[in-house]
Amino acid sequence: MKKALLYFTTIIFLIACGGVKKTQEAINTGNYNQAINSALHNLSDNKDKKGHQPFILMLEEAFAKNASRELQHIAFLEKDGNPANMEAIYKGYSHLKSIQERIKPLLPLYVMEENRDANFAFRNYDEDILNAKDRLSNYLYDNALSLLNNASNKQDYRNAYEDFRYLDEINPGFEDTKEQMERAYQKGLDYVKVRMVNDTDLIIPARLESELLNFNTFGLDDLWTQYHNNPIKDLKYDYEMQVAFRDINISPEQVSEKQFVKEKQVKDGYKYLEDENGNLVKDSLGNEIKVDRFKTVRCNYYQFTQQKIAQVTGTVSYIDLQSKQQINTYPLSSEFMFQHIYANYNGDKRALDNELVALLNLASVPFPSNEQMVYDAGEDLKARLKEIVVRHRFN
Repeated sequence: MKKALLYFTTIIFLIACGGVKKTQEAINTGNYNQAINSALHNLSDNKDKKGHQPFILMLEEAFAKNASRELQHIAFLEKDGNPANMEAIYKGYSHLKSIQERIKPLLPLYVMEENRDANFAFRNYDEDILNAKDRLSNYLYDNALSLLNNASNKQDYRNAYEDFRYLDEINPGFEDTKEQMERAYQKGLDYVKVRMVNDTDLIIPARLESELLNFNTFGLDDLWTQYHNNPIKDLKYDYEMQVAFRDINISPEQVSEKQFVKEKQVKDGYKYLEDENGNLVKDSLGNEIKVDRFKTVRCNYYQFTQQKIAQVTGTVSYIDLQSKQQINTYPLSSEFMFQHIYANYNGDKRALDNELVALLNLASVPFPSNEQMVYDAGEDLKARLKEIVVRHRFN
């Protein structure tokens, strides 16, 4: 028990020493954020623990060095005067404030050897953050609006949208950001009209066609593409997606029969046990001993299998409506097999195993219609079509 306790204590000590060493290495290499995170993690667990004293001193050091470096960098960006620097300035001030807010709940942090509280030169960055955010908002808005008004392609509209979205995230309600973001989004969309083509001799079930083209059920996560199976009049579409059925093969209705014979030893009453001389054997109480009597039973088993198969093949093609060129084609195929097994017998049913007996309770069933077979094959087609739509990218 003492050995186990000593081993456990040693492991904890080594882990703690490793944490101190790594935190100091982070400070020595200028990775102040890592050092701050490590120190805060350890101190939040127990700031008064004697073994955590090194983390207080390292937090003090890393905080001061990080603040000095960040403020020098911000001063350089300000002096440079490039409005594109405003995001870095805004994020710099915000990060400095966030570090202070994480340290405050732990205060005071007492340094035992020096008999003092740790010193953190906190600063109120609110005015700096608000000023930087205001200048960044103006820059983002002007830049995004210019990009939107002078866009030469959809990617320009999408970039403008991202700028407006970021602006709305950091400064909600700034001027007409929401309206301009929606405008950029609508212009950046790829509109795709979907058309189903049936080149087979069979009618595609209306229910299957409706489900295949209902892209709302696909759970697509594509911000910049909208699929319309009912094209909107006067809307300029960028692409057409053709779901073409090329071939549908349906096998004849088949019933196959398999016959076999089963035999088994089963109990058939009992008999009295006799010795080698033909005398009845008795137990210790004088009772005659009974033993099971077995006999071989036989059963002819007839198993029937109903089967019908539907195979559907086709393609999914994407066409650029501006160039009138086909840009991609994917194979689409599916197979559905209807199968039903039932059985009957002639002879002694006791010869049959349980799984065979279960089939005796079943009878033949009507075969599904060709239309139902095609629809059932379509269940797999829907999954395959979704894979194609998710995988395909226009840009």
